[in-house]
This record gives sequence, structure tokens and C-alpha cells, in this order.
Amino acid sequence: MFSSVLSFGIRGIEGFCVNVEADISDGMPMFELVGYLSGEVKEARERVRTALKNTGYDFPVKRITLNLSPGNVRKQGTGYDLPMAVAILAAMGEIDREKLNETMIIGELKLNGDVGRINGVLPMVICGRKTGIKRCIVPAANAAEGAMVNGVEIIPVSNLKEAADHLKGTVPIRPYTRDGNAVEASDNNAGCDLKYVRGQAAARRGLEIAACGMHNMLMVGAPGAGKSMLAKCIPTILPPLSDEEALEVSSIYSVAGLLKDDRNLMKERPFVSPHHTVTDIAMTGGGTYPRPGSISLSHRGVLFLDEMPEFSRYTLEVLRQPLEDRKITIARNFGTYVYPADFMLVGAMNPCPCGAYPDLSKCTCTEPSRRRYLNRLSRPLLDRMDICVDVMKLGYDDMLSTEMSESSAQVRKRVIRTQEIQRDRFSGGKILFNSQMNSDEIHKYCALEPKVKEWFAGALEKLDVSARGYSKILKVARTIADIDGLKAIRREHLAEAMQLNNSYIMG
Repeated sequence: MFSSVLSFGIRGIEGFCVNVEADISDGMPMFELVGYLSGEVKEARERVRTALKNTGYDFPVKRITLNLSPGNVRKQGTGYDLPMAVAILAAMGEIDREKLNETMIIGELKLNGDVGRINGVLPMVICGRKTGIKRCIVPAANAAEGAMVNGVEIIPVSNLKEAADHLKGTVPIRPYTRDGNAVEASDNNAGCDLKYVRGQAAARRGLEIAACGMHNMLMVGAPGAGKSMLAKCIPTILPPLSDEEALEVSSIYSVAGLLKDDRNLMKERPFVSPHHTVTDIAMTGGGTYPRPGSISLSHRGVLFLDEMPEFSRYTLEVLRQPLEDRKITIARNFGTYVYPADFMLVGAMNPCPCGAYPDLSKCTCTEPSRRRYLNRLSRPLLDRMDICVDVMKLGYDDMLSTEMSESSAQVRKRVIRTQEIQRDRFSGGKILFNSQMNSDEIHKYCALEPKVKEWFAGALEKLDVSARGYSKILKVARTIADIDGLKAIRREHLAEAMQLNNSYIMG
């Protein structure tokens, strides 16, 4: 007897449909799995057999064949256990096959028949909704995650018996109802607020401009000057994720197994800060069984590299392609995986190995050693940093001051207003922010008045700025003009943008 159960797998962060087909026929007793399967899927043979036995079903002593279609796409993970067991029960006649229509089933089976949590449920349910699925049977531990997708009934099951009884209609399970308080903001930046930052007027200004245009930013300053604290405040001044962005980011964290039970949908922008010993694979994603790396985990948010020159040169160089393409493509023998990588890169570094430069009375570094330290960052990578600010060491008056600075909430209002200007400007296009403009868009939206253009040409000649540096200055100046609510870029906007240019560090 034949039966088919609809399930889903993950490729990159996108779900794809998998038909789990079961056939039970007379012949030499055997249990065979086919369909281009990874090792953990092949091991499902014993998990399914034992779970059925421990649930009270007699495993048929017949020729059993399970096929996971399509056969040209590699299947991996343990989420096919439950649909395999249900397909066998349907082929045995224990479950009415009509009950399986418009129903997707995913879940890992334990030997005692319990259904365990799996990764990637959110993108699977999203994909299921697109294909017309009306209900999803998922592990109880994943129910809140799946319920983030509207328009699909989520049936939570704790064990195989519950799933079978529900499909038989003997003990129906009520669809999971999402708690209105379940959607909570991320707390990975709790306690960080610009109001606690003393002094640092120039750095705060650079931070705001970077956030408004999603410009990549490099902070240079002595140890303890506050670079890390400033970086951690960036998500607090960025707008919350839209509903579409929240589903996209949450899907990435779901696939990576990092979506917390108490925060089923991320609303705050991610802030990812890998240690400088991170490998290039951990940064970009991949591995034997590909999964998102730090770059993709910071999608729609901030990737912060503290002590940037201490990262391996190869790890830093792999950032260049995703900074341009805003995605990561990983090729393996069994398929190609694409992960999103649209993030704001923020780096922090000391001005020299000892960190005391330019205070020559305290700096113990020689000029060659300082130059070698700065040269750990390649020019192509530095070329992709739109803004560079000096974070000065605080004086004792600033440290002892009890006066609060402007809060993140106040700055966020300006950032939201400025980003709305950009969204209106680029409406209908492929980009959202000034930092993403290409040459044609720079020519269109960064046109200068004749007098301003003449002044700008003279300033560029004195600074010996490259073509890429010229584009960066114009994009940053466009953002500064947007902050001021002006359509035309003025001389003072260009002057401030040039001050924020990082050309001097490459000299």
C-alpha cells in the first residue's frame, strides 16, 4: 500500500518541499530509504522503527520503501523522522490518507516516540504557506516559533501517539494560539544607551550619521576610550525591524538554532561581535553541513569587529565580497547555499600597538611598528569604510560629570526620520540607504550647485582623494544633508563628510 506525506527541508535559509513517500508490499522483509540522503537522515531508519514499536504499533514484516522526493536535492537534518513514521502508518492503514491533504509534518523522533525540537521551523512554515499548506504538525517545542506565520494552523505534538491520534480524529489537538505578549524585543543590548556616554561629541555625531545612512564605520582610539560601548549603542538608535525584516532575520536565527524560546520573533536589529580568533568559515558560514555565519547573523543589523587588526587577514578579506553583494554564496559538492548578508560593518582599533599614540610621551611604538600595525587592514577593506572617527580618551572632568547626554531614544527619532527620507527617495528601487548608491544614483541624487562643485573640486585636489573616496564623501554628505532635511548638498555637508573620510589612515 502506498502513502505520501508532505514535509519540508532547508536550503540556505529557504524552505523547500519534500514528499515523503512510503510503500509497503509483500516480499523479502526490509526497510529501505532512498532520495539523496545525508547520514543523519539514513539513521532515521532505526529511530522510526523503534519509535513505532515503543508507541504500540507492530512494525510490518514486509518490504518497506521510503522515498524522499525530489531525488536530486540532498536532504539533511532529523526533521524527516515524524513524517516518515506517519507515512508508514498511513501505508499500514492506521491513518486515513485523506487526513494528510494540505498538511505538512516535521519533527525529530526519539526512541521512546517523543517528538524533539528541530531547527529551521520558521522558514519551513513560511514556505509551506506559500505552497498552499493549511496546517502544520510540528514539535511542541517549536509551536510558538511556527505560530509567528499567519494563515497556517500550527498543531503541536509531544510524541508520535499524539500525532497519530490527531490524524485519526480520535483525540484532536487544538491549534496553537500565539500569545500576544510572545513577540518581544531582543535584549542583547540591554543597558546600552547613548545617555551614559560621557563626552565624545565627534564620535557620537559620526555614529548618528553612520546609523542614518547605514554607512560602514571605523573607530580609532586608545584602550578604554569607549569604542565598544559606542558600538553597542548603535542598535538602540536604529529603527526596529519591520514585520518583513523580522521574519527574515528570525528565519536566519531559526536555521542556526539560535532563536530563543522566550523571543520567537526578533524585533530589534541584531548586534554580532565575534572574537578576533574567529575563523573565516565561522565568519561567512558553511562547514560540512552549511549554516549561517557571523556575517549572516548580523543581517539587517550590525557586525562589530573589536580590535580589528587582531583578526586574521584572510578572515577580514572575506568581508569584501558580502559588503558589495549583500549576500554570501557557499558552494558544496551537494549544492549551493545562499545566505543574506546586508549588514552595517563597524570596526574598532587602537591607533598603534600600545594604544597611546599620538601622545608621544606615553607611546612606546616605533613608526615602523605602528605602520605595520595599521597595514594589517588592507586598503581595499578600508576603502569600504565610509566613516572614520577618532574616539578620544576622556578627561577627568568628563568622567566625574553627572550630566546625562542625549539619550538613544532621542537620537533614534532623527535616524528614523532620515531613513524615511531615503526610503521615499529610493522607493521602487533595489536599495534602501545612501550607502548603497551606485555611480548612476550618486550622479542623480548628489548633484552639486556650481559654486559648491568648484569648491569641492579644489578640496579634493588638495586631499588627493581616490575615485572611491570621492564617492564615499558624496554618499556621506548626502546623508548629512538628509539629517538637516535639505535636498541640496551644501559646502558644510561636504566639509564634514571629508573630515569623516578615512584616507588619512591609509596614508
